[in-house]
Amino acid sequence: MTEEQGPAPLSGVRVLDLSRVLAGPLATMTLGDLGADVVKIERPGEGDDTRHWGPPFAGDDAAYFLSLNRNKRSLTIDLKTPAGVETVRRLAAGSDVLIENFRPGLMRDLGLSLEDLRALNPRLVTCSLTAFGDDAPEAASRPGYDIIVQALSGLMSITGERNGEPTKAGVALLDVVTGLYATIGILAALQERERSGVGRHVSVSLFDASVAAMVNQAANFLIGGIVPVAMGSQHPNIVPYQVFHGSDRPFVLAVGNDRIFQRACEVVGHPEWADDARFATNRARVAHRDELVAMLASAFAERPATSWLEALEAASVPCSPIRSMDEVFAAPEGAALIQTMEDEARGTTLRLVADPIRFDGERLPVRRPPPTLGAHDDEAPGP
Repeated sequence: MTEEQGPAPLSGVRVLDLSRVLAGPLATMTLGDLGADVVKIERPGEGDDTRHWGPPFAGDDAAYFLSLNRNKRSLTIDLKTPAGVETVRRLAAGSDVLIENFRPGLMRDLGLSLEDLRALNPRLVTCSLTAFGDDAPEAASRPGYDIIVQALSGLMSITGERNGEPTKAGVALLDVVTGLYATIGILAALQERERSGVGRHVSVSLFDASVAAMVNQAANFLIGGIVPVAMGSQHPNIVPYQVFHGSDRPFVLAVGNDRIFQRACEVVGHPEWADDARFATNRARVAHRDELVAMLASAFAERPATSWLEALEAASVPCSPIRSMDEVFAAPEGAALIQTMEDEARGTTLRLVADPIRFDGERLPVRRPPPTLGAHDDEAPGP
């Protein structure tokens, strides 16, 4: 936010962050980007696990950690000591939000039950992120790593090539979804607190959020009894909507309705396909998927991908090249997402992806680069 726009939306909100790895830190970074003062509690000498998940590194910290922890302060506190627990209690007394993703029951074991913290600070919004929920039988026995839940939620069963090996998504997508759900819940609880004067407890499990993220695939089963399978880049409900290959490289075609299909047929040089009863509607195209895909694949193989992309775009048919990461940031829209910040503690200039939220067209600023471990031990905030 610029000075002309006034303070950031969450200016004055303090978040006590006892989370680590991805889902929790993503949620608290988003709150920090929106203006909250985020105080990240870390283990002395070790810190968040993701500090060590490299290479690459900047200083002692992995790029993985740096991608999730800007706009935060880092305090090292040993929660196994009475002094450490008392420090957290003091910090909670002066905070608006506390978020944690310990195994169920550990906060109580540490002497930091959410009920006790709420009694200490009735306005405190608390948030727990778990693998399976506090009451699930798996809660105490199964770890909450993203790949585990990708397997258990069904995502891996629908990812990859048809009849191929089950495949995880190329990023910890379910952790990201869970972190965003947690952010939504926290923001809603803060809004409600303005009316009620008291905080609420927000809980999101990785499994619950992940199954919810299956959206149409879950509904296909619950409503239609269809057990989804891996289909490569194909869509279970839309045809054609997948990767095709030009004579040189692959590209994506996304035909979302019958009008677009008609235009695509004209570009391919076969306008009669749009009138064929097998292909005239999306429902018919899904039923005759293999026939249509084979016909389109044969046509697209005759010319380079760039030639097809130019013709399809000119006809307003959604399509795209398939970019590698370097190509993403070489493109103008990708380059605009690179946020550069001077990191004096590490003696370097960091380049990270900006928060995608804009207010009145302006990107959210970086007030602090990701902290080095314990960088703010000497400025622990009071209640």
